[in-house]
Parts: sequence; structure tokens; C-alpha cells
Amino acid sequence: MIPAVALGLIVGIALGLIGGGGSIIAVPALVYGVGMEPGDAIPTSLLVVGLSSLAAVLPRFRNGVNWRIALIVGAAGVPAAWAGTALGRLLDPNVLMLGFSALMIAVGIRMLQNTAESSGPCSPKGGSAWKPCILRALAVGILVGVLTGLLGVGGGFLIIPALTLLLGIPMRQAVGTSLVIIVINSTAGLWAHASSFTIDWSIVLAFSGAAVTGSFAASRLSHRLNDRVVNIVFAVVIFIVAAGVAIGAIIDLSRA
Repeated sequence: MIPAVALGLIVGIALGLIGGGGSIIAVPALVYGVGMEPGDAIPTSLLVVGLSSLAAVLPRFRNGVNWRIALIVGAAGVPAAWAGTALGRLLDPNVLMLGFSALMIAVGIRMLQNTAESSGPCSPKGGSAWKPCILRALAVGILVGVLTGLLGVGGGFLIIPALTLLLGIPMRQAVGTSLVIIVINSTAGLWAHASSFTIDWSIVLAFSGAAVTGSFAASRLSHRLNDRVVNIVFAVVIFIVAAGVAIGAIIDLSRA
């Protein structure tokens, strides 16, 4: 229970500070820190990350969310999350964890890069270019939805750069919009997994309670911290966890 609380806080803080990344830590934390099987850890991660993201978006609810884009991307991700879940059931759990470690490395590299804003078709500077805006938003939603169902990730690490670089959403709205999309995707992914796992409520309550507390507190304090320093620290943590996950998955595959 103590590891669940400590790791839940880390997940929540990540979500509150950067609008994503919590599920990248949540799945390996539940598997290697709490002792869950990957098949149970993935939907549990979706539940925890969904609740944490909902708490983190509350301080940004009024002015920090582009609701039109959030709903378009989220709606596209719902059927994609079901497809990703179906694909995940066909793969060996150790293969999934190995793929997860590769994804974590990609996320860490992305965190070290500066994400600049652009005047994409969905930005206030983009005028009335809603056809390319909707098409790009749907594509982003499908990609993130598949990853949500397959690996139990909310997709915030992809959503933030996609919103700013591809769609042109201002950074001040990108974090809150990402959190809303994560809530939608996590709900869809959890629903898709609902018939195939049993919830350990003691772990879920401890983990999610700590994550919700951490995400709400971090969200309120995020404007006082240096974004670049936060990204570097988070990337280093991700690289360390990714190495541990990859080593564990390779050892289990070799034994099998």
C-alpha cells in the first residue's frame, strides 16, 4: 500500500504539471512497484489516470480548455481505444511491456525537446480553416485512442505537441485540452477492458487517491515552476523507468 500511495503521487504530479505523462509511469509502477499483472495494470492505470486528469483540469475548467477540439479528438479516440484493446489481447504481456519501454524512451526524448506553438488550422490565427482542422483533430484522436487501448496510456505526451504543432492550439489551452481528452480516452479504454479484469479496490483507492491529490495540487502550482526544468527531470525519470521495464521484459521473454 505504501508503494501505491508514493507512486500515485508521482503520477498525479506529472499530470498536474505537464498535462500528460502520468500513465507512462502508472503502468510500470503498478506492474513492478505494486505487483500487478500487465493485463490488470493497464485498465487500472486508465482508471487512475482518468480520475487524476479530471482533478487536474478543474482549475483550468473555465478558460484553459478548447472544448470544441477536446470533444472532436476525444470522440475519434473512443472507437480507436476499443480497437487498441482488441489488438492488445492478441499480444504477449511481455511484448507489450517491451513496446511500452520503447514508447517511454520516445516520450523522454520528446520531453527534452522544446514544443513551440504554431499558427495551425485550429488556432485563433488560422482563420476559418475548419475542414483541415477537423481532419487533423480526427487523425490525432485515432492515434492516441489506439495507444490508450493497447498500452493503457492517456496519450498526453502525444496530445500536447499535436495540439500545439499540428493544430495550432495555444499552449495556455493545450494542457487543459489534453487533460479533457485523456479523461475521455481513459473512460473509453477502461470500458473496453471492463469484462476482462478484476478491480483491486484497495490498490485503486490508495493509488488513485494519492494521484488525484498530487494532480490537483501540482495543477495549481504549475504556473510557478520553470517548464524546462520540469521537463528535464521528468524525462530523466522516464529513461530510468524505461530501462528497468525493458530489462524485466527481456528477462521474462528469455525465460519463456
